Amino acid sequence: MSLKPSFRDRLAPGGTKRLLSFDGGGIRGLIALEIAGRLETLLRDALGAGEDFVLADYFDYIAGTSTGAIIATCLSLGYSVAQVRNFYLEGAKAMFRRASLLKQLYYRNVGTNLTARLQALLVGADGTPLTLGDDALRTLLLVIMKNATTNSPWPLSNNPAAMYNDRVQAGCNLDLPLWKIVRASTAAPTFFPPEDVTVGGERFVFVDGAVSVYNNPAFLLFIMSTLPEYRLGWQTGEDKMLLISVGTGSISGASPTLKASQMNLLYNARSVPLALLDATQSEQDVLCRIFGRCRYGEPIDTEIGDFIQSDDAFARDGGGPFAPKKFTYMRYNPNISPEGLAELGLPEIRSEHVQEMDSPDHLAELAAVGKAYASRLDLAQFGAFPVGPARDR
Repeated sequence: MSLKPSFRDRLAPGGTKRLLSFDGGGIRGLIALEIAGRLETLLRDALGAGEDFVLADYFDYIAGTSTGAIIATCLSLGYSVAQVRNFYLEGAKAMFRRASLLKQLYYRNVGTNLTARLQALLVGADGTPLTLGDDALRTLLLVIMKNATTNSPWPLSNNPAAMYNDRVQAGCNLDLPLWKIVRASTAAPTFFPPEDVTVGGERFVFVDGAVSVYNNPAFLLFIMSTLPEYRLGWQTGEDKMLLISVGTGSISGASPTLKASQMNLLYNARSVPLALLDATQSEQDVLCRIFGRCRYGEPIDTEIGDFIQSDDAFARDGGGPFAPKKFTYMRYNPNISPEGLAELGLPEIRSEHVQEMDSPDHLAELAAVGKAYASRLDLAQFGAFPVGPARDR
């Protein structure tokens, strides 16, 4: 579209607000990109927009952790999904090149390649590095990092009213380079080396935001949009706020042949981090489904199901104990276990291939999973939330 709003145009609390969130997951971000691409196409067609329509024309606030931080930042800058997809496809082998054997005692991949590509990507038209407060960002942006020095999650946004975005004080977050913030968010322990960031003259060591409870940042995005302490104060309601959460694939499935004797140090080193990531993703998803009106999402488990109710059932029980619902919610996240792939019509794809987070050898398979799942998206899932024109402020 020809209109290119700044994120500052999105700050007013009135009108409808649209939020978009991306999980972490390494190279599996390609799955999320296929889902985002389908969403971009559906909105483009529904709004009668041209080929230059991008998701930044529609969404007000975009969040991401780790690989999701790359996607969120690029989309916030007005990149099309195709452009972000190309960044992954063209740079996958370089970004995930294995480190030397000695360095693999600390991390598996060479961090300098990812750093160089982010530095080249996140620059202005004049070639200077973009910052978190740059007007080139067309939406509000939330990036999740983990400060290893203070052992605390650091959610950074470009909301100019936020406490640590005051340009009068030393160490204003808005002056931090975008590439460094995103690089810090992608510094997954064992995968990439950590990133040093100096804030207000003090040096901190950062690792991947996935090493917090916010590998899925969707519920935090809602909180930071509405809680008075975060100084946005957006209105809530099914017809006032839309929250779409995009994952990089869930890895559910039992291990019926597992024996206690197999759970050695190596087994736990490989399995425990992934299990914790999966658990925190699910928790954030559950919170969104409880406080929001869930219109789409795979079942959480056999006990609580998916929280999706028909309009008649919803009206009959009044929306349940947490009514009125605070937003319309969809969770798009394919099951990439063998059973899930078979259900997608992709039994020929090996689950272990698309579960890897740092292998560039299975890009076509990841794309196939994303496309197959993305075909399920339908704007009817928006429910009471108006799709509306792209600028119905």
